[in-house]
Amino acid sequence: MLMAHPAVLKNLIEQYDTLRILHAEDGSPEVQQRMDDVAYTLCVATGTRDVDAALIAARHQLPGARPEDDSLLTTT
Repeated sequence: MLMAHPAVLKNLIEQYDTLRILHAEDGSPEVQQRMDDVAYTLCVATGTRDVDAALIAARHQLPGARPEDDSLLTTT
């Protein structure tokens, strides 16, 4: 499987987190579509099928992530 560059993953995580903090799911259709697009791209980049798994997988692929670090599994 191809691996996304850590900089790309970091950017996608930041975009998704920002959209979630701003409650994009309740925003305009364009904003909702952007959130869906970022979630889809995260899933494709990590080889997962849902955004929660994609976020965990992406964070594990970032430099400095440790497999035993369970803080990556918490929902914020």
